[in-house]
Amino acid sequence: MLRGHPRRGDLWRGHSRLYAAVAMGGFRRYATYRVATAAGVFTNTVFGFIVAYTYIALWDQRPHLGGYDLSQALTFVWLGQALLATMALMGGGFQEELQERIRSGDIAIDLYRPVDLQLWWLAGDLGRATFQLLGRGIMPMVFGALAFELTLPGSALTWVWFVLSVVLGSCVGFAMHYLVGLTAFWLLDSSGITLMSSLLGLFFSGMILPLNVFPGALGEVARLLPWAAMLQVPADVFLEEHRGLGLLRALAFQAGWAVVLFAAGRALQSVATRRVVVQGG
Repeated sequence: MLRGHPRRGDLWRGHSRLYAAVAMGGFRRYATYRVATAAGVFTNTVFGFIVAYTYIALWDQRPHLGGYDLSQALTFVWLGQALLATMALMGGGFQEELQERIRSGDIAIDLYRPVDLQLWWLAGDLGRATFQLLGRGIMPMVFGALAFELTLPGSALTWVWFVLSVVLGSCVGFAMHYLVGLTAFWLLDSSGITLMSSLLGLFFSGMILPLNVFPGALGEVARLLPWAAMLQVPADVFLEEHRGLGLLRALAFQAGWAVVLFAAGRALQSVATRRVVVQGG
């Protein structure tokens, strides 16, 4: 008996299982670096204390700066340390690996896989982000809560919205890193644009200072940029600054940027793929 073509539902389930396996592989891959994880927890904790005491001095002079009280500001500090590696704001994600595979020509192997290139890298990066949040993000937050009076969500549902916001922020971060990674198709050395991307991410995500503190037009523009979706929005969700329709708008802001940046990555990937074919890669 001749077999028919696989049904669309079967293909979808097969691809879903594959991407789930890739995500688990990404999680396990980073879980093997136990010494590096411990060093990361130590570094984030120390840096968190330095920034926390800086904020204490600043908020002592300007109470309720940016609409936060001191407890909220300190919570923002430790959320930043918890999400720093999760969002790969200082690198450490898949971006450099993707650039190296492009330069070495190994990207041709990736293109021959019967899966979507963008979704393949997304699955692996979400696995990485999950481990970084659990393995490197929780402990600094715990140390911060033991040393300072932090503002924790008053509703259990807020934790659900926070996790969703972190997932959306991770998708935005992936999409931006993917765009930067694809520039290796045209640039022999991508270190410059990679460094620029990291600096912009640190500044406009709120890692240096909450974006609510930025004055005038600078603050308004900063809160509209995609980097805000990676830290400022998840932090405000955690602090319950967004409620009701405001919460839905904040999540829609993240989802909107994720869709736009994914589409941009898809378009750039298409151009890059044609470049590989033309060059005989």
